[in-house]
Amino acid sequence: MRTDSTSTSTAATTTAAAPRPHRLRRLLPPAAVAACAALLAGVAPATAAPAAAAAPGAPYTGMGNCPVAAPAMHDPSNLQVGCLVSVTNAGKFTLGNTVVPFNSPITLQFGFYWDKSAPEVSFPDGSTANQYTVVPPTSAPLLSAPMVQINIPGIQNYLPGITSVFAQVELAGPVTKFTPLATGEPYPVFQLPIKLHLYNALFGAHCYVGSDAAPLLLKPTTGSTAPAGSTPPMTGDPGTIGYDPDPNGHNALVISETNASLVDNTFAVPGANGCGLLGSLNQIINWTMGLPAAPGKDSVSFQQTNASFVLDTDIADLTAALGDSTAH
Repeated sequence: MRTDSTSTSTAATTTAAAPRPHRLRRLLPPAAVAACAALLAGVAPATAAPAAAAAPGAPYTGMGNCPVAAPAMHDPSNLQVGCLVSVTNAGKFTLGNTVVPFNSPITLQFGFYWDKSAPEVSFPDGSTANQYTVVPPTSAPLLSAPMVQINIPGIQNYLPGITSVFAQVELAGPVTKFTPLATGEPYPVFQLPIKLHLYNALFGAHCYVGSDAAPLLLKPTTGSTAPAGSTPPMTGDPGTIGYDPDPNGHNALVISETNASLVDNTFAVPGANGCGLLGSLNQIINWTMGLPAAPGKDSVSFQQTNASFVLDTDIADLTAALGDSTAH
């Protein structure tokens, strides 16, 4: 999420110009900015090592499923490549008049790249941040979320799954517009399309709120949201920012975010679909949950999020950095 969400700023390397530190200057002392710029400048990429092991060590802990072998990560025109892992430990969804708590960790993990078109976003203070393309893992889910229980209003919950509903967040499309350096800005860290799979003995196997065609499009931010109408904004928190250069001499740089809060109340929630025989329970679920719900009536809060992402200018060097970390 921290996702991770997302963090501080970094250097943007182009093929014809010296690296630009971008937003690092706002969050790190001058000496750290110089060190980070030097790390990402890299006079020559390190010799490629064997593919990363399943469990890299610090500072790459949790990045073992990064898709470093994916073809998109090996495009020679990429200016930067990286990996992210984010774990959210608390929070909640508010969908219409229904609150869905997060009782267990939610994990996001993926790779990403910054291509030769060098996409950026600009912020009100005049600063900029790189916007990356997400590459999903090849041997693990991009999104891992626990199943949670929702009580049915007015019904005593004697038999979970019959007198209550279980719900699970599922991915409903690709994650896009990954902007990890939008730390504290009124701009989403990424766009995350999801659907909510509802389980009850009467609902059948294909009962959802949202779908691949009409997802809940979350745009969580560590800054402030801009909801429609008179709805007040929500404000997140970037948490504590840290950075770690590679301990083995590679050009990789890890940026971390600890105890961050990402929020969004700008998305709409569609009605239920596929619930009961021929959708016969859709309207009952909509009435019970207060759906569909327009933007401003729904919200999500990802609390206690710990995220880290690594940046490098060369996929061979990044792969080597992950692999070498297992020996230390």
